[in-house]
Amino acid sequence: MTALLTVSGLTVSFGSFTALDGVDLAVEEKELRFLIGPNGAGKTTLIDVVTGRTRPTAGTVRFGGADVTVLAEHKAVRAGIGRTFQTAAVFDALTVADNVDLAASFRLAPHRLLRRRDRSAVPEALERVGMADLADRRAGELSHGRRQWLEIAMLLAQRPRLLLLDEPVAGMSAAERERTGELLGEIAQDTTVLVVEHDMEFLRRHARTVTVLHEGRVLTEGTLEEVRADERVAEVYLGRSAAERDGEQHTGVRGAADVKETADA
Repeated sequence: MTALLTVSGLTVSFGSFTALDGVDLAVEEKELRFLIGPNGAGKTTLIDVVTGRTRPTAGTVRFGGADVTVLAEHKAVRAGIGRTFQTAAVFDALTVADNVDLAASFRLAPHRLLRRRDRSAVPEALERVGMADLADRRAGELSHGRRQWLEIAMLLAQRPRLLLLDEPVAGMSAAERERTGELLGEIAQDTTVLVVEHDMEFLRRHARTVTVLHEGRVLTEGTLEEVRADERVAEVYLGRSAAERDGEQHTGVRGAADVKETADA
């Protein structure tokens, strides 16, 4: 396997506050990776750096073998990096198809916008997210979940190599979360996907590989089972030491495995 995205020694400081502190991360081609951690761990800051929204204090970001550490945001899109936000960025007054077409054009160089464009990416993207029958519907009429899927379709129309999704299932119904998990698995068959997520039930059902950030550093990473077995993860989410949890076990209180289930719930 070849790493599509490689982050090395990434540090981001805002005055006296260090949001990222020497982060190393490698995400392989066609991998579905989940990025988790408590609030303030640095997850969104990491995505901001990769997409060109934030300049790092130190370290490098390589994408497809090229150094993109200080690439401007619009150039990151054209390089093949797509990103969603916690609130879907769609144009309510436009139709679903027009939203996707507009997004597809964003990756093109200005001189290519004057030529007749191939719009085949629009129906293809809508078909992939299961919204082909809603092409003529105004985006403002969509449910919350479908707005999120529309934004994913907008990114797919840009034919990215890497998708960065920031809490894609926040506010969704159980059925919408399940469909989103299936969709991410399908997309990862030909596109690398990095997901920032807090929904631990969603993580349990759909995560393959997980990286845990804490206080701007990588705490641990591996399969979901390996991460759940790491005592440091339970400590970070619960704020209790292993010794304290061992004491609870000796007194008949719930053990560490049960504690992790509570943290995940």
